[in-house]
Amino acid sequence: MNVGTKPVWSKSGLLTTVGWRIGGETTYALEGSSFIAGAAVQWLRDGLGLIKTAAEVEALAREVESSEGVTFVPALSGLGAPYWDQGARGTIVGLTRGTTRAHLARATLEGIAFSVFDLLEAMSKDAGRDLAQLRVDGGAARNDLLMFFQADIARARIERPYDVESTGRGAAMLAGVGLGLFSRDAAKKLLKIERAFEPKMSQTDRDAHLSRWRDAVARARTH
Repeated sequence: MNVGTKPVWSKSGLLTTVGWRIGGETTYALEGSSFIAGAAVQWLRDGLGLIKTAAEVEALAREVESSEGVTFVPALSGLGAPYWDQGARGTIVGLTRGTTRAHLARATLEGIAFSVFDLLEAMSKDAGRDLAQLRVDGGAARNDLLMFFQADIARARIERPYDVESTGRGAAMLAGVGLGLFSRDAAKKLLKIERAFEPKMSQTDRDAHLSRWRDAVARARTH
């Protein structure tokens, strides 16, 4: 999260970092890491054999209308920010005899969104302002179902660029600005949004989702 020209020191387990420095002016950011995101889908593929390719997870998850209360905390290598609990373990709660692989697929996508929301919530708390917009990148950003759920849980507009491999593009844009090839305003125009996802979930449903997530996280943690 871009916090401007004055650093914000986190009280929520995040890192304060430098976003960039241009023309003698430094812009700071709050940074948080989730140890497992897209790798949870890889686990469904490689560890459980529920899908053959990562791209299949969305179609499988769409076979059911909801996870039916199944909640997956993807702490397969501990929990990162804001918990920093290396001893936490991956946990699946809410299983019944009616649970199918489709429910597990949907719960996995939801678990990724919940993990990201924990970071966004911590950032908003530290920065003292609500997050209204989130720009996404990486392979998981291609998953529309995940993006819709992320928008609902974060209660924020999600913007996905045409080019989801944004790390290299961002570095090149900063280099261009630093060399004087174009201005910051011109650099902004290089980013083209392919699709936006708006939150639509009711507050009652959102609260219910977050309640079961927090309960599951408490079960996954070691302290």
